[in-house]
Formats: sequence, structure tokens, C-alpha cells
Amino acid sequence: MTRPHLPLNALRAFEAAARHLSFTHAADELNVTQAAVSHQVKLLEERLGTALFKRLPRGLMITAEGEALLPVMRDSFDRMADMLERLEGGRVRDILNVGAVGTFAVGWLLPRLARFQADHPLIEIRLSTHNNRVEMSSEGLDFAIRFGEGAWHGLEAQRLFDAPLSPLCVPRIAEAITTPADLARQTLLRSYRESEWSHWFAAAGLTRPPARTHGVTFDSSLAMMEAAVQGVGVALAPPRMFTRQLNSGQVVQPFDVHAALGSYWLTHLKSRKPSSAMQTFAHWLIEEIRLTYGSEA
Repeated sequence: MTRPHLPLNALRAFEAAARHLSFTHAADELNVTQAAVSHQVKLLEERLGTALFKRLPRGLMITAEGEALLPVMRDSFDRMADMLERLEGGRVRDILNVGAVGTFAVGWLLPRLARFQADHPLIEIRLSTHNNRVEMSSEGLDFAIRFGEGAWHGLEAQRLFDAPLSPLCVPRIAEAITTPADLARQTLLRSYRESEWSHWFAAAGLTRPPARTHGVTFDSSLAMMEAAVQGVGVALAPPRMFTRQLNSGQVVQPFDVHAALGSYWLTHLKSRKPSSAMQTFAHWLIEEIRLTYGSEA
């Protein structure tokens, strides 16, 4: 089958003019004259047998036919630009889109990513964060790192490690706490999972005492920990994710009591066969966890 000749210059001129709704601004972007852009668009319109713009005294108005063509052109040029960007020294760089719970991304993954990039320079990680709610297919993710029990519909899940929760607070507050019961006199910062403090008090052998929460509920452990660092109250958070704050002395862990409510998991769509880059990243992640925690992850 003979492929039709694609008028790339005309298509590029149309896409730029449609974005700017101006031949002049499109010409500036493409580093050609306004007349050249107008000429290329006219050639494309003649080839298609339809008008793509209505010429107005001040600018352009795109037609319905132009509106239909524009997203196809944008996607095509974006894909070409992406592939050209991936070509490096004659080799193709793989793009890996990873979504991670914000706490895991900031507290565990980011400090280690430089090692991955050094060992695998032809795999580019594009990291986004989420709050444990993510649609992998619609967001174009290869992997999503989540917190929970490991059961998500349509997903393969590989356990990474547990992240048990324990109270964390500034040293000034810790000085006033000698037993878990003393937390009754403190402001307990809450995540959107309301039962976490109850589980921790049960692990400490107590029925949850009254607490002054002031109604503060956080949708992110990162935000809750920032509040704890500022002395707002006591956070219930996974110490493994906040080693930097603990090592610097910003916060302390007053009790060696933990509540295990779930694990971090590496997930991907069951319907998608893992690519070579995905397999490389998963193997690296598991090895980093083994080196960090040994067999106790």
C-alpha cells in the first residue's frame, strides 16, 4: 500500500497557527514569514478541500474541521518530539512513568533515584505523586506505588515493605510525654484514616484516651509531618519515611510502639506485559530494599 505524501510543513504551520490563532505568532515560533505560514495553511486547505480557519480582521477563528484536526496534529507532533528526545547518541532512552504515594516518593525514593540514574542512564524516570488514589490507565503510568493490603482490581501487586506507624513530635513535646497515656494531654494530628490512632493505642495496651485534635485532619503524611515539625502536635506516621527529620533531631520518636496497618506495594496493570525498563526498575527497587532492610522488610 502506497502511503500518501504528508505535507509536514503545512501541517506544522496549521498546528502552530491553531495554537496561537495568529499567522504572525505562528511565524515567529517557526522562524519564517507570516506570508509563508499563510501560504502553507492555504495549500493544506486546498488539499483537504475545506477551510481550517476563518480569517478575521484581527486574528483567526478555527473552523469545526480545524478543531477536529488540531488534537491529532498535537498528539502526532508531541509523539515525534518525544521520540527525538529519547534518541541519545544513537540509542533510544526508555521513559518510565512512575506514580508514588507522596510520603514514599519524598521520604524513600527520591534520596535513592540518583543511584538508579547513574546505573541506568538510558531509562528516564518521570515521577508523579498521588495520595493513594490513582487511575493508572488514564494517567499513563507504568507503575504505581501504593500503601495498603495489596488487593487492587486489575492490578499485579508486589509487596515492597511494611511501614508501621508510631508517634513523632518535636523534642519539646516529647519531654512532656513519659507514657502513652500522656498523649491525652497533647494535640494528636490525624490523617484521613480515622482509626489509625485507635490502632496505635491498642498496640500500646490502652483504650484511646480523649485527645485535643482541634478538628485538624490531613490528607497527606507529608503535610502532617510538617505540622509536627512546627510543634503543632503529635503526628502518627511511619518513621521509615521520615529518617531525615529523625536523624536531624527535628522530631523524635518517644515510644518504641508501632501499629502495622499496611505495606507499600509496587503495582502495574495486569493487562500490560512489563517492558524491559519496567523489569529493570522493579529489580532495582527490590534490591535497594534488600540492601536497606535485609530480610525484615
